[in-house]
Amino acid sequence: MQTRARQARSAAWLIAPALIVLATVIGYPIIRAIYLSFQADKHLDPTSGVFVEGGFAGFDHYLYWITNRCMSPTGVVSTCPPGVLATDFWPAVRITLFFTVVTVLLETILGTIMALIMNGSYKGRGLVRAAVLIPWAIPTAVTAKLWQFIFADRGIINSIFSTDISWTTDPWAARSAVIIADVWKTSPFMALLILAGLQMIPKDVYEAARVDGASRWQQFVQITMPLVKPALMVAVLFRTLDALRMYDLPVIMISASSNSPTATISQLVVEDMRQNNFNSASALSTLIFLLIFAVAFIMIRFLGADVSGQRGLKKRKVPGVGRTKAKHQKEEVAA
Repeated sequence: MQTRARQARSAAWLIAPALIVLATVIGYPIIRAIYLSFQADKHLDPTSGVFVEGGFAGFDHYLYWITNRCMSPTGVVSTCPPGVLATDFWPAVRITLFFTVVTVLLETILGTIMALIMNGSYKGRGLVRAAVLIPWAIPTAVTAKLWQFIFADRGIINSIFSTDISWTTDPWAARSAVIIADVWKTSPFMALLILAGLQMIPKDVYEAARVDGASRWQQFVQITMPLVKPALMVAVLFRTLDALRMYDLPVIMISASSNSPTATISQLVVEDMRQNNFNSASALSTLIFLLIFAVAFIMIRFLGADVSGQRGLKKRKVPGVGRTKAKHQKEEVAA
């Protein structure tokens, strides 16, 4: 017991510097953003008629975003008029959630298919894996410009299909273009994480299932999916958190305007900072942080995303596998 306690203390001292650095690098910006979110931006004082800076604002910034609450120069609190950045908040939230659900769903399906192909045994498997990862390796800005050229009014898509679709101005066409570009770029990332889970599945489980006469579909449903679920859920978690803070792809492909059909909540943060409203932008960043934290908590707590790796590969009962292996062992002993 003393040896274990000594080892635990030694380990704590060894990882303490790294934990301090992480707490400083990660914790300070979060705390600072929360603090600034309760401070007032430079504004016109209705009593004196001059601009003042700072001061405690309470939950004014949060109410500004969530309830579209604005204050007129005379000090009257009312609903924000059209054109104010806060009026774009809820549309941006809906667009962000829409992008997240659709892209993650499509990327999970395509990523699983790609991972199954890369996990096979055939000549040229290494070349296939390298080729699949190319879209993910390309910087997002380059990907956005590439797909912007493809979806231009006289771009490749309209030329090939002889269409006249306004991919950058029509709302649903623009959203579809962003989804296609994001799925093309990020599906390899999902495939890479799922492939790691596939390669941890013991090969003898499949051999025993084949001896039992299980079809490929039965092997996929009863062996592959249950055993790859931890890696799959981690991939879905990471991709969901990344999609919730999407910014550069819709900005470069479509528009940086806060009222564009593809505007996300991250665009509102940047736009608010460009208007020198750093404290209200901090409040919006805090809301995004709370949204991402809530989604991560739900996925880890209720959907089985194992980010710690503690669960590992659990032993699951596959119909007939244990019986067949026991039968083979008895035959070997009898021989």
